[in-house]
Amino acid sequence: MTPWDNKKIFFAFLTAWFLVNLLQAIFTEVLSDEAYYYMYGKNLDWGYFDHPPMVALLIRISSLFFDGNLGIRLMTVLLQLGTLFLIWKILAVKEPGPAQVFMFFIIASSLCMFSAYGVFTTPDGPLLFFTALFLYIYKNYLKEQSWRTVIILSISMAGLVYSKYQAVLVIGLVVLSNLRLLKMYKFWLAGIVAVLLLSPHIYWQIANDFPSFKYHLVDRSEGFRWLYFFEYIPNQMAVFNPFILGAIIYVLIKYRPEDLFTKALYFLIIGFIGFFWLTSVRGHVEPHWTIACSVPIIILLFNRISQSQVLKRYVRKCIIPSLILLFLIRIFLITNLPLVSYVGFDGKEEKYKFIESVSNDLPVVFLGSFQGPSLFTFFTGKESFAISTLYTRQTQFDIWQLEKNYQNKPVFVAGYEVVGSKLFEKGRIKFTGFKTDSLQTTNRMKIVYDEPMKTMKSGDSIKIDNHD
Repeated sequence: MTPWDNKKIFFAFLTAWFLVNLLQAIFTEVLSDEAYYYMYGKNLDWGYFDHPPMVALLIRISSLFFDGNLGIRLMTVLLQLGTLFLIWKILAVKEPGPAQVFMFFIIASSLCMFSAYGVFTTPDGPLLFFTALFLYIYKNYLKEQSWRTVIILSISMAGLVYSKYQAVLVIGLVVLSNLRLLKMYKFWLAGIVAVLLLSPHIYWQIANDFPSFKYHLVDRSEGFRWLYFFEYIPNQMAVFNPFILGAIIYVLIKYRPEDLFTKALYFLIIGFIGFFWLTSVRGHVEPHWTIACSVPIIILLFNRISQSQVLKRYVRKCIIPSLILLFLIRIFLITNLPLVSYVGFDGKEEKYKFIESVSNDLPVVFLGSFQGPSLFTFFTGKESFAISTLYTRQTQFDIWQLEKNYQNKPVFVAGYEVVGSKLFEKGRIKFTGFKTDSLQTTNRMKIVYDEPMKTMKSGDSIKIDNHD
């Protein structure tokens, strides 16, 4: 076959990947987090409480072309095509035939969450893309330190940080794998340019008193529990597919890295999985936090399979059959079976439109839940907002402070049970709520004492004079 024929095979597979993800994106109901990021996209800024702004930009671009699901997911579907193309370029297979192309897409599609982030819009999608771009340009940088390479390296590092804060691990582990980078002035220059590109986001963090860092580094700490420690590896099996995880562990043990680039891949996989396992001593680790490992896993596994008959048999007997289960799960998610609603992929539109009908066109307020107002706005097109409570964490709604627009006005408070609230039911939908004629909130109230305050204990009271 000619090189052009081989390229056509690759792009045929890539087109099929695109069509499958596009259909999944259209017919699978949006997730709660996606609706939250949809709110980001409606209010573009240089930063947000939970994440950097890249996901918001992707959604804003998607919304220029479509409403509904594709208004959130279009750029995610397209961006993964770029991620796959960059990984294929990194592999640089000489005269690839149909078998190599087929193997590449088998490995990529069998990584559970990697496939998911080609459909669902979260900060992990752009993180994967910029991880692939960073590794692609780093591989080139090891061969030649041209100014073009330095510029793209800067852009890739900035793009990583603008996508998700795990970027620090991606860059840091690569540097740790090759400390000679710290002696190269062009690498330092690339880092300085990246910081300059990131300066608007840095300024946003300073202006807002570093909310993202306080949340991720302090507020998420829950203390040690053996459950968090022992659930970590099973969760990673769910993220990467247990058969893929088993294969990559075999590769890491069996083979030694033969060059600096392969050494970086080893550092990324071991470093990410090891680092987040260590952080489980301070609280629950979300399984997908290690998702950036998907890129080095695909590269490393593809290269080693071509050298090992054991791995080839393993792929045929274990990894390919696992794709059948993953395919059935994807079909399952676009159905309206009751279990789909239970796992959070169906029934939300019906629920929030029911809340809209009950509210009688009053503004709807949710207490403590960023999911509620985000889903309500997405499905109804009406503004809603959350008010954090003593028992819930702060969110982007605490920065927007939309409740200021509704002080002393009638609103409907949904999803919170207090004296006077009612239970509303419609089929399988149930929620509590109540109407108030005058919204009064205390979240932004500040109390300033003229003299040092005495030590207070639970149950004590204090008299406060009201000074207008």
